[in-house]
Amino acid sequence: EVLFCDDPPGAWDIPRGGRVLEAFERVNRELGTPTAVITHNAAIAQMADRVVHIADGRIARIDVNTKKLSPGELEW
Repeated sequence: EVLFCDDPPGAWDIPRGGRVLEAFERVNRELGTPTAVITHNAAIAQMADRVVHIADGRIARIDVNTKKLSPGELEW
């Protein structure tokens, strides 16, 4: 099972968007559910294990975070 999320914090402010991201992080940590987040908000990438960049419908590159941030540390 995988949790797919299409631009979850969308146009929300940081406090509301942060609560959504905290819920995703908790589901991933406590249940082990892999989570795929599709977004234009580059700041969210800082909390991911891996970031897959797509260009022209293809994978352009994959980055691995060595220091992930918690949702509460993100700013956008």
